[in-house]
Amino acid sequence: MLQTLSDWFWWDHLWLPRNLTWADLQDREGYEYAKVSHLYITVLYAALLMMARRVFERLIATPLAKFMGVKDQVRLKVTHNAVLENFFVSISKHPTRSQVEGLSQRSSWAVRPIERWFRRRRNQDRPSLMKKFREACWRCTFYLLAFIGGMAVLIDKPWFYDTGEVWVGYPKQTLLPSQYWYYIAELSFYWSLLFSIASDVKRKDFQEQIIHHLATIVLLSFSWCANYIRVGTLVMAVHDSSDILLESAKMFNYAGWKSVCNSIFIVFALVFIITRLVIFPFWIIHCTWVYPVYHYRPFFGYYFFNVMLVVLQLLHLFWAYLILQMVAKFLSSKLDGDDRSDQEECDRSDDEDEGMKNGAGTKSNLSMISRHRYRD
Repeated sequence: MLQTLSDWFWWDHLWLPRNLTWADLQDREGYEYAKVSHLYITVLYAALLMMARRVFERLIATPLAKFMGVKDQVRLKVTHNAVLENFFVSISKHPTRSQVEGLSQRSSWAVRPIERWFRRRRNQDRPSLMKKFREACWRCTFYLLAFIGGMAVLIDKPWFYDTGEVWVGYPKQTLLPSQYWYYIAELSFYWSLLFSIASDVKRKDFQEQIIHHLATIVLLSFSWCANYIRVGTLVMAVHDSSDILLESAKMFNYAGWKSVCNSIFIVFALVFIITRLVIFPFWIIHCTWVYPVYHYRPFFGYYFFNVMLVVLQLLHLFWAYLILQMVAKFLSSKLDGDDRSDQEECDRSDDEDEGMKNGAGTKSNLSMISRHRYRD
């Protein structure tokens, strides 16, 4: 049964144009082709990247964060209460008014201390600024190195300037060593992001991030097996260019360098729109939809690859909507956080709560609102 499924999955007509078989893509006559076995090593490299990330965060990102003035906010710890903790973990982190009143009866606590307990307990679970900075620093470093490497791979290639050249001679296009390492590095990195997503800073677009990582891995793997190497390198370079600016904007934001952060973010928004909403659909997707039919009849792999590119484009539109919302707020001087962010809640002391109750409260010195947070 397994052999039958394998034969069906690797059926030539699913992956390759008509009149071509896997036998035609065997290394010969000076041609070397991408192989499925090459992809297995990316899982090991992903694990190595995760280890390298820990070392990088400790030896480079943390000292850099301290140098730039990143300071974690002071968070008051909650008093242990088994009733409230059980409700927080198993039922809801945001109890309703009626639920708070019920907890008050069960725990013998007043309503206001319970509300304050839940605020502080939620704040305890939120990632610190140092954690956010280290994560952004790691991603920024990788994207920068990957973009430089991608330009080195593409700068002397004719298809970098004329996308029609992508399909000349397809699928009999030899695999270059530079293309191999560019692909392996990018695929390993996205595997590492997928493996660490549960422990990384969790954002409101968590599900979209998972879809993005999976779509990217599937696209890279499929393009590798089907020898869509040339267009694959173009897709990776387009994505890395704006991600560098995004992660660097995060770093300056967490460090409190707001003017620098805002300037970089405006540049990021422009680059994102140009690369993801103009170049990607009107150059890359146009290249994969229109030009291939001049060289071979459409087949399943042709449709599958283009559908996955469209999925990525839909995600680009979703993120562009969020980015433009933030730009609009920024221009109107109302930007106080990322629409995707999980903001730190105000935390008042007992005296302040009592003062608020009597109408004489003042603004708490412990009030904390998380800084702007920009995507991954």
